Amino acid sequence: MGDVIRFTVEGSPQAVSRAIEEYARGQGRVSAIVVPWESTRETLSMAVTAVKADGWAIEHTNLGTIRLTDAGQERTALAITAEPPDHPEQQQLTALFDRFVLQVQGRFTVVA
Repeated sequence: MGDVIRFTVEGSPQAVSRAIEEYARGQGRVSAIVVPWESTRETLSMAVTAVKADGWAIEHTNLGTIRLTDAGQERTALAITAEPPDHPEQQQLTALFDRFVLQVQGRFTVVA
């Protein structure tokens, strides 16, 4: 497991997770989806994967996890953990995840 980045943003966990999913879908190289069996009543867990398509084949490589917790007053606490992939393109995939995290941070209003 890599370092954990923590910050709090405006919006409910459900709204923030949907916005992250939509943003990732628009990027094309990264997927971020809520994983129901790893989520609880208090915390949503999202898997972040690199997506590589080759014809009909689609390869997903796990890059990390985003945990979204209700912080009250329409705020969500995010904890983002990188999981460096055991993959021949590890450096490129780690850089892809790092850029995605920075872009996610920039898309939301971070609150104290």
